[in-house]
Amino acid sequence: MNETETRGPTRAAGAKALALYLVEEIASGRMKDGVKLPAERQLSEQFGASRGAVRRVLQDLKNQGLITQAVGSGTFVLPGAAKSLPPREPAIDEISATQTSPAELMEARLLIEPLMPKLIARNATSADFARMAECIERSEAAESVEEFEHWDGELHRTFALATHNSFFLQILDLTNRVREQGEWGRLKRHSLTPERRHEYEAQHRAIVEALRDRDADQAGELLTGHLRQIQHNLFGM
Repeated sequence: MNETETRGPTRAAGAKALALYLVEEIASGRMKDGVKLPAERQLSEQFGASRGAVRRVLQDLKNQGLITQAVGSGTFVLPGAAKSLPPREPAIDEISATQTSPAELMEARLLIEPLMPKLIARNATSADFARMAECIERSEAAESVEEFEHWDGELHRTFALATHNSFFLQILDLTNRVREQGEWGRLKRHSLTPERRHEYEAQHRAIVEALRDRDADQAGELLTGHLRQIQHNLFGM
């Protein structure tokens, strides 16, 4: 089997993950009206999709009236794009997010997230690692617990993106919805001392360094240790 054949399923999954990501970002308002999307090349590298697949995803979003493209300028979110999306009934994952306790979330994360490093080591691109570095830098520069928590969540979401497997992206999106619930925030504010924050930051850097080295086993061990420490700090488990 040649390289093109082995990459085929991954690249197809990358296109699906890209489409899901862009629609979710627009629908949630994280990509606001008028925001410029990353260049096709960057999206191709980040999601492991071919340039042709990226163009097809963007054309589909353009046909839906969500984005506009200007030659020489780029691709932008159309004003009112989020409102133009059809109203949805709450999905199962959205309902589950409101019914999942922080303790349940940590149990699930310990089972699921350590599975990601093997896929990340195999599939991650330079754009994925650049995004991880950005998340770490922004979390370390955060001036509030809420800002730190946002970039902490974005880093773990970037891990999911770097698997180039849309299943993990959906799971981490659900995780972040649970983290947005008030109970998680209350627990984190009470448990996040300056010393613990520094420990988390050091752990984040060690995990990313192991992933850059394509050392999936080491990254998995570090990620498991990181999650276990969070669980202990939150619940004394």
